[in-house]
Amino acid sequence: NIRKYSVYARVSPEHKVRIVKAWQANGEIVAMTGDGVNDAPALKTADIGCAMGIVGTDVSKEAADVILTDDNFATIVSAVEEGRRIYDNILKAIQFLLSSNIGEIVVLFTAILITPILMNQFGIPNELISALEPLLPVQILWINLVTDSLPALALAVDPAQKGIMKRKPLKTKGIFTKGMTWRVLYQGLMVGGLTLAAFILGLATEGVTAEEKIHIGQTMAFATLALSELIHVFNVRDNKKSIFSSNPFNNGMLLLAIGASAGLMFLVLLVPFFQEIFSITNLFMYPEKLLEVVGLVFAPLLIVEIFKLLKINGSENN
Repeated sequence: NIRKYSVYARVSPEHKVRIVKAWQANGEIVAMTGDGVNDAPALKTADIGCAMGIVGTDVSKEAADVILTDDNFATIVSAVEEGRRIYDNILKAIQFLLSSNIGEIVVLFTAILITPILMNQFGIPNELISALEPLLPVQILWINLVTDSLPALALAVDPAQKGIMKRKPLKTKGIFTKGMTWRVLYQGLMVGGLTLAAFILGLATEGVTAEEKIHIGQTMAFATLALSELIHVFNVRDNKKSIFSSNPFNNGMLLLAIGASAGLMFLVLLVPFFQEIFSITNLFMYPEKLLEVVGLVFAPLLIVEIFKLLKINGSENN
């Protein structure tokens, strides 16, 4: 049994190949180092072949997946840690972008389906049916360019999670595991549901005309979608641990990106010139609606924390 042995001495090239295959037969992911011509078969057979860049032969370098330019074995550990960090950050960005975009699809599609109900419930006349949409094209474009892109780029430099080297190697070859798919779907529905709720709360405003109701609803939906995504980005940084058990402020670039996105968003919400371009109204004229938006914006934090607490946020490392 290969698991009985920890050290191998004076092995031949043939033995190296047998050792690699034996560990692979036990379901393990195997890395092999080497520098000579005779090491090439083992380097090729291993899941990850590591050749020496200084003393290694051209044949071993050709057969290897990784070449150590400094011939230092400690570099392998550092490279694995960096690779895992990069892989995790790619998944974070994908999860954030897909859940945000699914949220946009959900709110638009659902609003179309329930348009007759909204018209009857809130007294919207038939001539305004074409205006009864939660988000305008220019608003969606703004969210995709500003609110989504900057935090997603900043996630690329997120520091490695604690204990990242204690994790077992991932045996899956795809990004969309069951856990990843589940998180993207439920978080997308969450973002879409909160945005739709904001739109409906805006339509429920009393003492204003039907056209003003639509403008208030669109403004609330626009603000909720954009700002809730900036809060939601903290959720995707760790799919298991609570945000309150880790340091949410250890990525300066992410904080800068969120600050820039939020600043640009408030510029649109507060400056009359931009309000006219984006066809929105001044929410500060309706304090109760402003409070409702604040509650909806921070809701993703609470919802995902509950999912993490109940351990239904996905079970895989990614």
